[in-house]
Amino acid sequence: MTAEVTVKKVRAPRAKATSAKAAKAVDASAHTPVPRAHKLTKPGKVETTHRLRIRVRAYEHGILDSSVKQIIDTASRYNAEIIGPVPLPIDIKKYTVNRAAFIDKDSREQFEMRIHKRMIDILNPAPKVIEALSNIDLPSGVNIDVKMM
Repeated sequence: MTAEVTVKKVRAPRAKATSAKAAKAVDASAHTPVPRAHKLTKPGKVETTHRLRIRVRAYEHGILDSSVKQIIDTASRYNAEIIGPVPLPIDIKKYTVNRAAFIDKDSREQFEMRIHKRMIDILNPAPKVIEALSNIDLPSGVNIDVKMM
């Protein structure tokens, strides 16, 4: 007579399933990132960093790259912290024009203009950097937008 013993495996109970949004909210509260424009210096104190954002546009990429290099050289001469140049998407404007004025409706020409763009960020610019950038001489056809953030 042999006794057979059956062992029943017992599984651990599952945790209550929560919705996906609630799980993400719990994870997000645990890891709250510090915004880019702020830097933590001491626990609880936040130091804001100023950012000079320069957007440069031109129709020709060669002139654009040389002017961006000139801006970066000027800023680095004063030991400024530079981020970029970041190439932005090219704006392409297309135009379709009839070749003839009257009969030839099917005969057309297509033209396009490409606007190349770059973005440069200068973190915590000194007044000397801003003055040097305002006195910079760039070629015609280069458009510059400067924002203080």
